[in-house]
Amino acid sequence: MKKENDNLEQLFEKFENQWDLQELNPDHQMDFLQKLNKKQPKKKYWFVTAIAASIVLMLGVSIFYKIDKPKEFKFASKETKRTDSIFNILIDNELVKLKEKSSPENEQIINDALKQMKVFDADYQKIINELQKNGENKQIIYAMISNLQTRISFLQTVLKRIEENENFKNNSDEKTL
Repeated sequence: MKKENDNLEQLFEKFENQWDLQELNPDHQMDFLQKLNKKQPKKKYWFVTAIAASIVLMLGVSIFYKIDKPKEFKFASKETKRTDSIFNILIDNELVKLKEKSSPENEQIINDALKQMKVFDADYQKIINELQKNGENKQIIYAMISNLQTRISFLQTVLKRIEENENFKNNSDEKTL
């Protein structure tokens, strides 16, 4: 400890003549108190911040809805839109049934089915892009309907397979009792 104090004293001695020793103005304390008591108007940034936040929120919502609705297409006829709507309702119902069957035994089958559905969805999005780009023609409409039918058929097959597995498990459990 004594060594540190000696080093500190040597340091002060080294810089002794370099200190800034200017005397303060005698009215310094009064000037300081006046500045301290002087009320400065508070800057109100809350209004600008609120506008900026609402703009960011609106942009976020608009981006979300653009990403959330990739299947919506503008250039299709009413019949095509109605067909798409009907098939998508059926597909959504089958997906709900599939998710209701979720259990540890069925988890792998359901995960694989959902991965395959993403592949079907990607193919369907390509068909929709083609429809928007080239307009309606028989081949595109056929491809769209075929994709929708394939998805429904696939989901029904998966549900049937899950039910068979459950029935087999129940029957084998009954026999072991």
